[in-house]
Amino acid sequence: MSSESKKRPYHSKKRAEQAVQTRNRILALARDLFQAEGYELVTIEKIAKAAKVAVPTVYALFQSKRGIVRALLDEALPAERFEAFVTQARAEKSALKHLLITAKIARQIYDAEAMQMDIFRTAAVLAPEFKELELERERRRYHRQEETINTMAQENALAQGLSIPKARAILWAFTGRDMYRMLVLEQKWTSDEYEKWLADLLITTLLNNEAPHFGQNR
Repeated sequence: MSSESKKRPYHSKKRAEQAVQTRNRILALARDLFQAEGYELVTIEKIAKAAKVAVPTVYALFQSKRGIVRALLDEALPAERFEAFVTQARAEKSALKHLLITAKIARQIYDAEAMQMDIFRTAAVLAPEFKELELERERRRYHRQEETINTMAQENALAQGLSIPKARAILWAFTGRDMYRMLVLEQKWTSDEYEKWLADLLITTLLNNEAPHFGQNR
């Protein structure tokens, strides 16, 4: 094997690492610019200049300002942390504890997204295409919650008279980011207060007190 062949894997790995660093730098500086100047005043050219990269590099990585904001939101909470919470919830047999984990997941996601929330709301007002992005994210969240409600229904853990569609709607509404924004960002609740309030609300509203596995240990 030639010395040139030996060098290739090293150089490829180094280029990949540099590409990740460049992407992260662009995202961090774009977020700073959005927060300092507002979404509407920030251009791809400004972002490229701040990150010290060529404009085509930004377009190649994100396609548009919308793509940058999408990446900021999607990467706020690392996927492995989110999946760890989901796995924990799926393994939990107690309906009450399942809802406690659900409240914790909402808190963790919105804590991570907090710095981007104002950016996203401003962008959504100014750019109609962001409405579709928000709808896409909400549909995904609603779909993910189907398993929780179906499992609770199968175990007869839902409150008496509460249908599966209504239970799904309640869970989806109460765990929405607007609740977090109003209480934590605007009313200055702590994240701990928000999580406890959300857990108590979900348990009181959704659960049948006499359901199997409905314990009092919290």
